[in-house]
Amino acid sequence: MKIYNVILTLVALFSLQVVFSQGCEDPGEGDGINFFGFIQPQYEYQLNEVNSKYNTYLEDDTSGFFFNRARLGVMGNVPYDFSYYFILEYAPAAGFGICDAFVSYNRFKPYANVSMGQFKTPFGAEQLQGCHKLYTIDRSMVSSNLGAPIRDMGIMVYGNSGDLFSNASSEDEEGETFLKLGWQVAYQNGLGRDLISRDESLASLPEQYKQFAGRFTANVLDILTLGASFKSVKATPTTENAVNEFDKRTRMGFEAKVEYMNFVLMGELLSGKDEGTVEVVTGDGCGATTSYVPGSDEKDGYYLTALYKTPWNIEPVIKYETFDPSLNTDDDMVSRTTFGVNYFFNEWTRLQVNYQYNNKEVPYAWNEPYHDMLQVQLQIVIK
Repeated sequence: MKIYNVILTLVALFSLQVVFSQGCEDPGEGDGINFFGFIQPQYEYQLNEVNSKYNTYLEDDTSGFFFNRARLGVMGNVPYDFSYYFILEYAPAAGFGICDAFVSYNRFKPYANVSMGQFKTPFGAEQLQGCHKLYTIDRSMVSSNLGAPIRDMGIMVYGNSGDLFSNASSEDEEGETFLKLGWQVAYQNGLGRDLISRDESLASLPEQYKQFAGRFTANVLDILTLGASFKSVKATPTTENAVNEFDKRTRMGFEAKVEYMNFVLMGELLSGKDEGTVEVVTGDGCGATTSYVPGSDEKDGYYLTALYKTPWNIEPVIKYETFDPSLNTDDDMVSRTTFGVNYFFNEWTRLQVNYQYNNKEVPYAWNEPYHDMLQVQLQIVIK
């Protein structure tokens, strides 16, 4: 795929931020409880008559108010060398429940930390970016689809190189760190968040397939960051017509970010392959028949985001993204351009206004409306 090579070239020239902790915030130093959370009330206006000639079942524009996310929790350090992170969430997509809950052992920080519990899977840069720190209201389509499930239960080892690559001549002298390497490797259930609340029964480790995921980054002079991610999981087939013993999903990602002065340019390319049972339709019209056979399909996409932090607390942002849900199917790629403005009243309060321009020249393929959208979100951080 030619566009794949083009984006890989761009990724080699530009870059993305290093994330060394799986939580949205760090408990910092010292013992005691730290409260953290944020509230994101949002208004959306869906322009169903714009770019909607293939939206035959949606005619009138719709609008409404809702909570995108509302989270509250605690975090802190416990003697000796342990920390905890516990966040509850209410959101339309996820309902009410545990967002993150994990315990970490930090004796060898920053080089190696170990966390166990429920946390974000270390895959992709935008997925690991805190929800209250996203440059646009929505994550990109490719991150949401190929990164899912975002959270899972398991154990993770993560860390970074600290000041190993510093030009300081002694331990007491502060120098410039010209290179910082980061790593995150996780072993998880592969079934997503809140496992116990679902119908699946917990199985012993030898009987249940598991997920491996990892992310590696290199940051140069706090200006350029390059990264790569992977994820592989075997799972019980989700269809009763399955002909394979298991489904297998693999994901790969490449990321990049340049942050210089007040400019930020970031991008990410993700690809995935699903192996297991696929549905095959033969014949036309009333004579068509459906069968299920072993097979595979691939999908990919990318996004590029550019923004400028002005001295007036205004941050204009533009984001272009694509997602192809099936490389085996022609004419199903979708693209979106988001035009946005972020205004910071202070370090805790932010207003985001986004207009999503969605573009597609053929009928929408994955059972969701495809329309332009105006979004307005007001966020306040509790800490």
